[in-house]
Amino acid sequence: MGQNPDDMFGDENYPAYTIGQAAEMLGTTQDFLRRLDEAKLINPHRSTGGHRRYSRYQLRLAARAREMVDQGTALEAACRIIILEDQLEEALRQNQDQNQQHGTGHRG
Repeated sequence: MGQNPDDMFGDENYPAYTIGQAAEMLGTTQDFLRRLDEAKLINPHRSTGGHRRYSRYQLRLAARAREMVDQGTALEAACRIIILEDQLEEALRQNQDQNQQHGTGHRG
């Protein structure tokens, strides 16, 4: 059974946007988005026909990369920084969740 459209569009990981839509929304080129894929920052979903489809989460990462590149950071370095920031954020979130489950959360 398919997903309810409201559920899909509420899901930040649902691949709702084509490469053309994504590039237009970000004010960048389709080539820039392809380079982010090559640099392993984002791995867009592929439609049955092989077309890239992007989620809102991936568009946020791409927007962060574009900002960094616009400020003079090399694309590959920007991608590595964003990947590390994302991994750190996830690790901190998991740590916080684990502390709350075990009642060891610190209140400051």
